Amino acid sequence: MAAFLLRHRKVSTLGVSGILKADKLEPCRLHVALRLGALAGACNLSREYSTSYDNRANKFDFLDLTCPHAWYPVARRKNRKIFLHVGPTNSGKTYQALKQLESSPSGVYCGPLRLLAWEVAKRLNKAKVPCDLITGQEREEVDGAKHKAVTVEMADVTSSYSCAVVDEIQMLGCTTRGFSFTRALLGISADELHLCGDPAAVPLIQEILKPTGDDVHVQYYERLSPLVPSQKSLGSFKNIQTGDCVVTFSRREIYKLKGQIERGGKHLCSVVYGSLPPETRTRQATMFNDASSEFDVLVASDAIGMGLNLNISRIIFSTMKKFDGVEMRDLTISEVKQIAGRAGRYGSDFPVGEVTCLHADDLPLLHSSLKSPSPILECAGLFPTFDLIFMYSRLHPKKGLYRIMEHFLENAKLSENYFIADCEEMLKVAAVVDVLPISLHDKYLFIISPVDMRDEISSQGLTQFAQNYAQKGIVRLKEIFTPGTLQVPKTESALKELESIHKVLGSLCMVKFPFGGFIS
Repeated sequence: MAAFLLRHRKVSTLGVSGILKADKLEPCRLHVALRLGALAGACNLSREYSTSYDNRANKFDFLDLTCPHAWYPVARRKNRKIFLHVGPTNSGKTYQALKQLESSPSGVYCGPLRLLAWEVAKRLNKAKVPCDLITGQEREEVDGAKHKAVTVEMADVTSSYSCAVVDEIQMLGCTTRGFSFTRALLGISADELHLCGDPAAVPLIQEILKPTGDDVHVQYYERLSPLVPSQKSLGSFKNIQTGDCVVTFSRREIYKLKGQIERGGKHLCSVVYGSLPPETRTRQATMFNDASSEFDVLVASDAIGMGLNLNISRIIFSTMKKFDGVEMRDLTISEVKQIAGRAGRYGSDFPVGEVTCLHADDLPLLHSSLKSPSPILECAGLFPTFDLIFMYSRLHPKKGLYRIMEHFLENAKLSENYFIADCEEMLKVAAVVDVLPISLHDKYLFIISPVDMRDEISSQGLTQFAQNYAQKGIVRLKEIFTPGTLQVPKTESALKELESIHKVLGSLCMVKFPFGGFIS
């Protein structure tokens, strides 16, 4: 691609062999080894342990992941009070948790999106509660701040707080990011831990927390404003009204529908979808929310499900199917509820929300989904800490990270409450960084950075970044990105390329090295 100077080989696409299965519960033997790792610190393990460590290591089963609560000794020293705030979208559950955070002497908010962390930091600072903002892309520190708003992956499990809030806690069941929510649930050391999300997560969370001795309370919420499923489909875009949001699930369809609506001559459309940079999403949402703006209709993907406050009168599903990266499938009950619930936000210009479909034959699935409870979550995501990978690597000193990870993940022992996160992309990254002369810890940081190796620009950008870091210990932006090559996109492919460039640069900013290497 024109924007990247890639001087070496391209990334090869590597599959992941083996199927990960959960074994029956095994005794908690691992916590002794993990306490050693926690005391020494992951970055210092190689200096703290001598050759005799290898002999001791053989006494522990590092593949035993049945007791992940024991990985977090700081949290286990607290008698935490856990408050579950659960209910549908637009029920005030997060509002109540944030009120508690705001009134606490210290605290942390952990959200699934940078936009959510940004909104909470802005809210607390406006309320004269100094709050730092820490995400993968930025770190904004405020003088005297004892509060933090972070993306969940950046949650600090070594500090203690008076209050912590974890938003969208049901995402601990996500195949790719779920392990970060599990880590926050088990690892955050706070006197009060407030968890906000779907009631479907309650039984699993209660079960997971039994070994911790935490005191768990559940508060159920009802929706604050009505949501009315329409008995009639939209039928035609001639029936579009101000405040409508048309939902579809691909970039191509979003711009196609935007064009169809605007050609009617009555409305202009803002667009929101996942691969748009967060700042662009916010600007598009602002234009739509502004009553004086000409952009009175929104065309969006399921990215509207969280992270943006939108004045939507009616949600219109253009389809009830989506491609999930593997297959075309019907929307799940949870997906339908999350999206539909964005209509009629409490306190907005539209106190009553409405939801319908473009096509009449999609209405039965919409109505049945809204009437049904979300399926109960059965398992939470898990991923081995660096401490575990480091100690396991000492037993296999001649193997690279890819082989260590592959063997570890194929043979890990799990309890019935957990699953190993989808590591396909991580193993592809491991294959790239394995050939480079960098430490195991740096390689681990690379594999947990959110890079989509299926995207050519992302995979090549990571390769160049890793190679430059291995050579110099610092990566300058101009070394992986050619200044002056960006232009306003005029085609769909050019737009996709620009989005990929932004995404890979943002992802690589999340790679934080402890000894001075960074992107500048």
